[in-house]
Amino acid sequence: MFQSLRSAGFLSTSLLIALSIATPVNAESDFVNVYSARKEALIKPLLDKFSDQTGITVNLITGKADALLKRLQVEGSASPADIFLTVDAGRLQRAKDANVLQPIQNSVLEQTIPANLRDKDNQWFGLSQRARTIFFAKDKVKPSELSTYEDLASDKWKGRLCIRSSDNIYNQSLVASMIEANGAQATETWAKGLVANFAKPPAGGDTDQLRAAAAGVCDVTLANTYYFGRLANSQKAADQAIVEKLGVFWPNQQDRGVHMNVSGAGVTKSARNKDNAMKLLEFLVSQDSQEWYAQVNNEYPVVPGTGVSATLTQFGDFKADTVKLSKLGENNRAAVELMDRAGWK
Repeated sequence: MFQSLRSAGFLSTSLLIALSIATPVNAESDFVNVYSARKEALIKPLLDKFSDQTGITVNLITGKADALLKRLQVEGSASPADIFLTVDAGRLQRAKDANVLQPIQNSVLEQTIPANLRDKDNQWFGLSQRARTIFFAKDKVKPSELSTYEDLASDKWKGRLCIRSSDNIYNQSLVASMIEANGAQATETWAKGLVANFAKPPAGGDTDQLRAAAAGVCDVTLANTYYFGRLANSQKAADQAIVEKLGVFWPNQQDRGVHMNVSGAGVTKSARNKDNAMKLLEFLVSQDSQEWYAQVNNEYPVVPGTGVSATLTQFGDFKADTVKLSKLGENNRAAVELMDRAGWK
């Protein structure tokens, strides 16, 4: 039931327009078109299940988030996409600001997904959560030495911190959340202190930071929990060695809680299969789908009360920041400019 439209390159504009024209517009359409910034392996199994259960075929195009958003803008009303699915609330807010999404009135989504994990105008909805937390080298750092994100800018961490570059959306959203919590001026001061503590110039992804910490390049780092979960579930001895050397620490437990973000989706403004699109979003917040996210992707559910994987359970319980995630997108520009002034490359 699953049809992939993914290719090595983008479809030409003329072909996209042709596909759009060929898309049935009546409510009895038996397919839905999805533009997804999630890797195919991290979403395809759920789409297969949806197709098996409903008889609705999912046509999938995967790509980089910014490229897919630009594509939606260029295609305009001729776009065949019914759903835009991406990671990070900052990117979801960018899609809203780009005017490519539409508000959806859907009682299932509104009643199932907590208000802080969806757009206030219901243009996008969180589907899974990830925590961006502190990981530490167990032979170099005691948990009692750690406390908050803010403390990572203190002198005691000088030359001891690994982190991704400032063009990484996950770091941008973390900084955006700190602007919301502490104000821009205090956050810029913090960012300058953080830069002064870098053990090496920012480079690589989250997994690279975890490897660096395990290898002794630095003592602490920040990463999304699912990256560590993948290493923990790996059969490779090298990955298991990394997990053995690192510990998980939940910061800011005495105040706002650990920074959270989401993968999420919205119905496009050009959607011709709107009913099927809403059915798919409802399916993605069902109990089975939410448990799948936790078991397979090592992400935290957005639906309260859903069980998590044994891997996530081992990371321990924590207090999560409940800031409205739309603020991450609204504060993104200020965060990027602030990081640039701080010298965060």
